[in-house]
Amino acid sequence: MKDFSSEFNTLNYVIKKSSKILLFVHRHPDGDTIGSALAFKEYLENYLGKEVDITCFDPIPDYFKNLTNTTFEFPDRLNLQSYDSIIACDSVERGFDEIVSQLLDSQAVILIDHHPDITLSGDINIIDFFYSSVCEIIYDFFEFSKVKINSSIATSLMIGILGDTGNFQHSNTTPRVMEVASDLMKKGASFSKIIESVFANKKISTLKLWGIAFEKAKINPDNRMITTMLTLDDLKDCDASTDDIAQVASILNTVPGTKFSLVLSERENGKIKGSLRSEEYKGTDVSAIAQKLGGGGHKLASGFEVRGKIVETESGWEII
Repeated sequence: MKDFSSEFNTLNYVIKKSSKILLFVHRHPDGDTIGSALAFKEYLENYLGKEVDITCFDPIPDYFKNLTNTTFEFPDRLNLQSYDSIIACDSVERGFDEIVSQLLDSQAVILIDHHPDITLSGDINIIDFFYSSVCEIIYDFFEFSKVKINSSIATSLMIGILGDTGNFQHSNTTPRVMEVASDLMKKGASFSKIIESVFANKKISTLKLWGIAFEKAKINPDNRMITTMLTLDDLKDCDASTDDIAQVASILNTVPGTKFSLVLSERENGKIKGSLRSEEYKGTDVSAIAQKLGGGGHKLASGFEVRGKIVETESGWEII
């Protein structure tokens, strides 16, 4: 891992000089980007007395509402130039790139990410793909800055670590990740509440949608890819949302004899989102697949978004 002492010092200086701070959460927000923003918001507001907003092109998923009453502001409803500094947490090229051109040179831009091949650059870049999650990076920042982590911050950071390690099942679960998680639990992180709210507490609409996804699943014998697809009509029939798709790829990836999983899901305006998952022992770098389709991510968890139509073939599903 990189030594971010210099960047952390600079970030502390920028925060100290900023009265109004904007936190950016990426499109289709997951636990890491949400947990990062919630932890920062708690620290900036309640510890330092800063004025803070969280912005995202999508609302906070329903399953997070048992953990926080925080809401996201849509970027087009904010005066983006009114903030002294902007901090983008996780997958910064999933939406943040769309607002960068609206920012002023006088505004400080901080990028915190753990994804490889980030092409955006800010005034402060804290990016290292050896971290399990952005929440782990922020934990290090708080430790470096001697911030006393309370139970609320600990819970927010744990959300991101659990999400990006697949509840400690992925290969990025290093001994240090377990040490960080242990410390967060000592500081009051509610492990059981997170599991119940984010991972286990599923609505009947979610389970119905999962059932459709699993019924459609096919394994390609040539590359041992297991794939499925979900249409907008599927979501409508189940009274489900795109949030309910999140864990399908990870579950399919557990099927014996497969090398990786792919979930294709229709979105509005003719867009199709692809979610790819694998495991270290399977020897498949799904980020290489995602990059060929204009996406990105990690070796074991990546995604892409394209325009087109999904059609069924004998071996699986194709985009035309």
